[in-house]
Amino acid sequence: MRRRTIQRRSVALNGICLLLVSALATGCVFVSTKGLLSKGPQPYDEKVLFGRGKDKILFMEIKGLISERKSSKPFQIQVEPSMVSSVKEQLDKAAGDERVKGILLMINSPGGTVTASDIIYNEIRRFKAQRQVKVVALLSGTAASGAYYVAQSADRIVAYPTTVTGSIGVVLLNLNVDGLMEKIGVSNATVKSGMYKDLGSPFRKPEEGEKEILQGVVDEFHRQFVRVVDENRAGVNLSARPELVDGRIFTARQALSNGLVDQLGYVADAVSWVRSAAGVPEARVVRYQRRGDYLPNMYAHGPDQPVQAEFNIIKLDLEGFLSGMGPTFMYLWMPGV
Repeated sequence: MRRRTIQRRSVALNGICLLLVSALATGCVFVSTKGLLSKGPQPYDEKVLFGRGKDKILFMEIKGLISERKSSKPFQIQVEPSMVSSVKEQLDKAAGDERVKGILLMINSPGGTVTASDIIYNEIRRFKAQRQVKVVALLSGTAASGAYYVAQSADRIVAYPTTVTGSIGVVLLNLNVDGLMEKIGVSNATVKSGMYKDLGSPFRKPEEGEKEILQGVVDEFHRQFVRVVDENRAGVNLSARPELVDGRIFTARQALSNGLVDQLGYVADAVSWVRSAAGVPEARVVRYQRRGDYLPNMYAHGPDQPVQAEFNIIKLDLEGFLSGMGPTFMYLWMPGV
């Protein structure tokens, strides 16, 4: 009996291993050593990246899709906090440390949801006002749309010479599967209280006037984006320059010539500015990281925020679609999605 039990367990284990190997071979899964035994995110610890002195500059990272949703990875029970939650947690920790004299905000993101971008922008501005510290945004590979919106919370914007930024605009991500439903013989049986109660539903053809209603919301969010930039970029006056707010992207040099960034540079330039602006000749650049994470320097990124799926060589961010079939208003530059 015992031998049969052992044999069954062995067969089951071999089956699981074969499934995992097959999945890994096709690139379908991501395996992490934190996996199933993880109890959840650990509190933030402080790590010195470089520099010296008693004063500190907090290095914070905005990377990947900007979202207020939690994320998780396959084969993990652990759920990662949302980017909004992570930023708030770091700011709260820094608020209790009088030695934090400034923030270096490194941004590498195509943007994200309208709400998440606005929340992060306002949380950083509130922290600045409460602590009277200086913030410099360092735009990395891509800092477009909602990522550029977040950068408006900084006192100065520095961009790598190779940065792509801009994309000041709004997109409404939505799918319509009405035609597919007809082909497979499925009908929409939604019961609603008013004509527009299921506005933007993917399960039926749009009603007359729906596009105009949705366009009105998009236009209002666009005007808000323009207001935020105008309030923080003295002399730019986007309201009078429609060519800058039609959603197009800019190279770093184009952004500089249009007043969308303050200078081209790298980490050393951003750190030098925030030290000078904060009036501290010496300061340690520190980052907050979870226990067990190996992040030896600022170029070592923390966990990705978006939930991604990979089809051939194209990576698609499916978080917004997997969270629900309804419309999602985005400050986002992600062609093809």
